[in-house]
Amino acid sequence: MEDITGAPHCPADTVELRDRVAAFVRDRVVPHEPVLDAGGPEAAATLRQLQAEAKAAGLWALPLPSELGGQGLPLRSYAHVAEAEGASDHGPAALGSAPLLDALMLWRHGSPGVRDRCAERLVAGEIRACYAMTEPDTPGTDPFLTATRAVPGEDGTWRVSGRKWFISGAADADLVTVLARTDGEPADREGLSLLLVPTCSPGFSVVRELPVFGASGQWEIGLEEVVVDGDHLIGERGKALAVAGERLQLGRTLRCLRWLGQAARAFGLMRERAVTRTRSRGPLGDLQLVQSHVFESLLALRTTRPLVYEAVARLDAGLDAHIEVGLAKVAAARTLHQVADAAIQVHGAAGLGPDTALPALFRTGRAARILDGPDELHITSVARRVLRTA
Repeated sequence: MEDITGAPHCPADTVELRDRVAAFVRDRVVPHEPVLDAGGPEAAATLRQLQAEAKAAGLWALPLPSELGGQGLPLRSYAHVAEAEGASDHGPAALGSAPLLDALMLWRHGSPGVRDRCAERLVAGEIRACYAMTEPDTPGTDPFLTATRAVPGEDGTWRVSGRKWFISGAADADLVTVLARTDGEPADREGLSLLLVPTCSPGFSVVRELPVFGASGQWEIGLEEVVVDGDHLIGERGKALAVAGERLQLGRTLRCLRWLGQAARAFGLMRERAVTRTRSRGPLGDLQLVQSHVFESLLALRTTRPLVYEAVARLDAGLDAHIEVGLAKVAAARTLHQVADAAIQVHGAAGLGPDTALPALFRTGRAARILDGPDELHITSVARRVLRTA
């Protein structure tokens, strides 16, 4: 079916690439989603095979810096590709763009030794990294209350102790970037630092898996007097939130693009169902309530996309984008949640079972309103910034 969801103009030199990525996700990744969603050894083997196919097709690490072995696609172009690969939750990992935030962070803020040992291997897919910020007993919206602590030793190392949770991919990661307090006490606005912790270190443990609505991929970790080399400090001591803020703005925008891709996928499933499903009195799409679901979903997609691409434009230009990213994050999360819910309603019982991607899309949409900061955090943050400039 024709795409009528209002995708913005794609640069001419990116159209073919976007279409190739869309075809790869549709034809190679989507058929393997049940296996990939389940996790475990079979999922890992399947992902490795998909990654090998992506490399062979010249689609690997498209947005990663060329200095690190990526293809250096700029954000303004990659945004269109990100929607296409994001149609599946597993698209970014299969195509090698998932390490983008970690690779950029190490490249820009890591010590020379860390960059040399880790950055290129991360881009090549030889090692994996994850990011640990939130804690079980600390509000995720208030990093100043971080209880994980890193104590400097006389030999220049750090000893890190604490717990972190809801960490994507922690069970298979080789490295984890940990937000820890290196100075001061909880609630102090200074004194937080980022440390790159090898997961093979004594004292590091994966405590448990944290399924999100039954899906695997999130984990809780423990750190008990884990010794970390001094050159594994990312950025300046006590200045973690500056690095984290840079990472979060780009990360949230990328998530928005991928959520748009998934919302468009849910819309396509709903539209097809409305057209092809017949009743004794005609097609399902003849019902006004079904038409209302289609209209409201299309409206949500077409009004959300400009907000997301405005955030992309400001980040690509190196401008402050706090307001734009906040608006985009709330809108994109709501849109995916709304459109997936409407598509399930139009499918009826078929939308609840394993024969469509709708349960997974709905799960992602609902979780999106909490992950990367709940809606309430972004609403408050944007409103405060707007009122300060009044």
